[in-house]
Amino acid sequence: MPDPTTRGAMTLPKSLPRLIAAAAGVLVLLGGLTFWTAMAYEARLDAVRHSLDVQRRLASVLSTMQEAETGQRGFLLTGRPAYLAPYNRAKARLPGEIAQLTTLLSDNPRQRSDADALRPLIVAKFLELDQSVALRRAGQAQIAMAMMRQDTGRQTMEKLRAVIARMGETEARVLETRSRASLAYGYGMFSLLIALVLSVLAFLIVGLFRARQTARALESSNREALAATRRLQDEVAERVNAEDRIRQMQKIEAVGQLTGGIAHDFNNMLAVIIGNLELAQRRADDPARLATALGHALDAAARAAALTKRLLAFSRQQPLEPQVLDLNKTVAGMSELLRRTLGETIRIETVLAGGLWRAFVDPSEIENAIINLAVNARDAMPDGGRLTIETANVHLDDLYADQNPEAKAGQYVMICVSDTGTGMPAEVIAKAFDPFFTTKPVGKGTGLGLSQIHGFIKQSGGHVRIYSKAGEGTTIKLYLPRRHGEDTPAAPALTAVSAIVAQGSPDRLILVVEDEENVRRVSVETLRSLGYTVRHAADGPSALALLDELGTVSLLFTDIVMPGMTGRQLADAAQARQPALRVLYTTGYTRDAVVHNGVIDPGVALLPKPFTVNQLAAKVSAVLNKV
Repeated sequence: MPDPTTRGAMTLPKSLPRLIAAAAGVLVLLGGLTFWTAMAYEARLDAVRHSLDVQRRLASVLSTMQEAETGQRGFLLTGRPAYLAPYNRAKARLPGEIAQLTTLLSDNPRQRSDADALRPLIVAKFLELDQSVALRRAGQAQIAMAMMRQDTGRQTMEKLRAVIARMGETEARVLETRSRASLAYGYGMFSLLIALVLSVLAFLIVGLFRARQTARALESSNREALAATRRLQDEVAERVNAEDRIRQMQKIEAVGQLTGGIAHDFNNMLAVIIGNLELAQRRADDPARLATALGHALDAAARAAALTKRLLAFSRQQPLEPQVLDLNKTVAGMSELLRRTLGETIRIETVLAGGLWRAFVDPSEIENAIINLAVNARDAMPDGGRLTIETANVHLDDLYADQNPEAKAGQYVMICVSDTGTGMPAEVIAKAFDPFFTTKPVGKGTGLGLSQIHGFIKQSGGHVRIYSKAGEGTTIKLYLPRRHGEDTPAAPALTAVSAIVAQGSPDRLILVVEDEENVRRVSVETLRSLGYTVRHAADGPSALALLDELGTVSLLFTDIVMPGMTGRQLADAAQARQPALRVLYTTGYTRDAVVHNGVIDPGVALLPKPFTVNQLAAKVSAVLNKV
């Protein structure tokens, strides 16, 4: 049975290979001759260009000497130093001109001899020029003018011109000889190429005749090649599908890792909350033990809220309230807090750049990022060490952006946090920003610190980079986009939550709108415990009806994400009825109602869930008392 891979193939004529070989030989010969003749012709052209360069250099030397003489005469006549500018330029340029001319004339003994005669004339001319200029500077103008009127300088210049003219004539004769030789060689080379081209055309005519005989064989080969290409395309498509399946599995694995980490931490926190609340029920008759159980439950709930905030920061979904900041003041204002936090074994140094650009960033988040990095640095220096916080103006160029795809080229304000600790190997750096990845012992870290910082910096339009080696310490650089404009920077915050709860007044009527009944009940009872008069509704339409019934309301405290009518839509409709109505939004997830591109809309007051009594009291008081 014949081989299927050879079916349809056609036997080529035996003379075709010999013809192809002969044509290839002619082409190789043509190429070699063309290359050789082109190189030879180029050498002759180089000789012509060499002569032209000599002529230009001679003209330049003469022009430079004349320029020097013109400047000298202008200075002698007027005494103005400005006339010495061309004189000084000529004097500075002439040694280089002579050196280049000497190099060009190295192939012509006669020209070298004339060049040797030219140098003493130039030296003598400049000696005469320098003497007259020195006399004029010394105030002896008459003597200088008398020296200029003598024939010595003129005679020297005439000799110089004569030598240059003789050299120019010599080089002109050389140029004429070289040009004729080059032209004759060019004609010869053109004739040779014409003959070779005609020979190739003859071979091509024979080759075309032979090609018609092999066209059918090539057509069959093409069909087989197309079939092979289709098979290859099918294999490529299958490989792409396999890679897509692998990437999907990797995504599922990453989501599983993230979900497992969240479930682990939340289950621990919920276990603390549920256990302590049950203990509180059992210890209702013992106020001290009841307070302890409730305190533990509140602490676990606060840690759960902090975990949620870190997850939102990692996913770049947290609502930010950026301000124009002077990061030098921010870092300086945090120094004392960091010293108390890190302890006496850590030596803190700050290097603040002069003329630091302004940044537009959430002040509390950048402070949290610096504290987080400082605490990580302390943990990496168990025996103590040095922590350096540095600020600088930097420009990330296109090359850096190409090498770091997450970065964009532009101007940035940089905060650099460096330590002298244990450092990190490359495999740890590669995973440092992954959520729930930590090298600390169990119970010593959540693994969300760096991922939170990474998410916050990226949400702010910046870039973060880690530089570290095992045993050599770690440097983390935060790049925040430069803020252009004349905005006045905000003062550093660093204000802790006050232990004094802001109390309300019964004459302040607050309308609470929340679709989750248990959340609504807590908000209403908390506000009433603060002294406010409170009414509530479960959705937007009910709230608008109640607003019409109540008349003047001091504050609308509304959830954003509600079925039917969102909190933003409710606030717009309510303020259309009462333009002076103050609005405070709350939500567990902002979406795009009052936050766009990760930034809270201007003029919007937002209290993210979950919140404490202190936070609610402070935010309500701030909104009501805002001028």
